Formats: sequence, structure tokens, C-alpha cells
Amino acid sequence: MGSRRLARETALQMLYLCDNCGFTPDEAELICFTEMKTPVTSQDFADSLFKGTWDKKGLLDVLIGDHAENWEMDRMAVIDRNILRFAAFEITDMPETPINVIIDEAVEIAKKFSTIDSGKFVNGILDKLKSERKETKH
Repeated sequence: MGSRRLARETALQMLYLCDNCGFTPDEAELICFTEMKTPVTSQDFADSLFKGTWDKKGLLDVLIGDHAENWEMDRMAVIDRNILRFAAFEITDMPETPINVIIDEAVEIAKKFSTIDSGKFVNGILDKLKSERKETKH
């Protein structure tokens, strides 16, 4: 597994700990980086993805909600909503990563960690979110 995939999975775990278990961001990082022994090569990206997503959670939830027809954030599976959050953050705030890579990674992580239909669910919403990426100047 590549270091970026592992970083995304680690960010998902930290988001889950905060969103579902009531851990603080510092506690979630301690658990994932120390106790779960996330490799150093994945920690910087995981940290950026996690902190950026957690800091903008409210804005990301509104953005996702605008594109998730007939779905309220609190009715989504915890894993799915946190995958959507970090992928939405990557789409909007990390323009160096190609959108297709972000979506493919999110779908694969959803298939691995969530339900049988989660890959399709995540793909459908992120496909609608693609338009949120701002053009960058080269």
C-alpha cells in the first residue's frame, strides 16, 4: 500500500475517533500515530488531511449536503460521511492532487471499510462535487 493511501486511511480513522467516539483531535492523533504506529512517511499527509478536514467540517458538511440529494449528513454511515469529508477537503483545498485520484482513493477506501454499496454512494456524491474545485494558476 502506498504512503498516500495509508495516510488517507489514517485520516479516516482519526476523523472517526473524533466524530463517533468523542476524542479530541490531539487524542486521535496520539492513538493513530503512536499506538497504531502509522509510518512516519504517511504522517505529514495524514495530519494535513485530518486537521484541514476537521477544521472545515461544518463547511464541508454543507457542501456535501448540497450535492447529496435526499441525504442528511447525520443519516449517512459514519465511515461514509468521513470519507466524503476528507475527499471534499482534498478536492477543494489540495489542488495538487488530481480529482480522479481523490475519487478513486475514496471509493476504494469506502469499499474496504464500509458497506457493499458505499463505493457507489461515495462515487456518486464526489462526482457531483468535482465542480467545486477552483482552477489554479500555473
